[in-house]
Amino acid sequence: MRFDGETAIVTGGAKGIGLAIARRLASEGARVVIADIDVEAGEAAERDLAAVGTVEFVEADVSEKLDIHNLIAEAVDSHGPLGILVNNAGIVHAADFLDLEEEDFDRVIRVNLKSAFLCGQAAARRMVKQIEEGGKPGRIINMSSINDKLAIGNQVPYSVSKGAVKQLTKVMALSLAPYGIRVNAIGPGSIMTDMLASVNSDPAARDKILSRTPIGRVGETSEIASVAAFLASDDSSYMTGQVVYVDGGRLPLNYTVPVKD
Repeated sequence: MRFDGETAIVTGGAKGIGLAIARRLASEGARVVIADIDVEAGEAAERDLAAVGTVEFVEADVSEKLDIHNLIAEAVDSHGPLGILVNNAGIVHAADFLDLEEEDFDRVIRVNLKSAFLCGQAAARRMVKQIEEGGKPGRIINMSSINDKLAIGNQVPYSVSKGAVKQLTKVMALSLAPYGIRVNAIGPGSIMTDMLASVNSDPAARDKILSRTPIGRVGETSEIASVAAFLASDDSSYMTGQVVYVDGGRLPLNYTVPVKD
């Protein structure tokens, strides 16, 4: 129970990777607040995880400063000092560069990047206050992607936002190191989420994914949650400003591999 007595916030926690992280942190004793705009999925997640631990759903648009203020206030008032923030909220929008609309670019940047900045800043201010009152330094985990290094031609704002999240992680880590607050990021590769399910169900698309994945399979959300738990724990006490890539070997690959039937 590494996180017994700690409060954790997971943004975009109603589904996919965020839900898996919420489950893992709750299973190790954290009191988890899931923030999401999807009320139906969020309430379902709260019910489903009740058997695992203390989990509360809070409806919040984490690209809006007031929603973030209310989210953190609710988490701390109901569950105690904030120890862990996971900035997981993210969206995609497919369009070729020449066709991309400004409002779609802004929307993805707002959710993927601005929310990480606003939530990270608000959480860090709370954590610093707690430290001044004798509390333990907190940990912040940002969700980046292998696309902070690579790029997809028809995923312009997504690729741009993840590159920026990588740099935001480094800036935050340097700024918050004097307080003992650690900031790291996770860079997933192809993970079995709702966003990938439609691609994975198409044999040609699936083979394309696997041809660039040396380990030969799509990753599970629980495997990202395991890394998040590591980064949130004292097991990673000398790590800050890093991106941990969980991609089945894709980033080192400079060719394609045979796909197993």
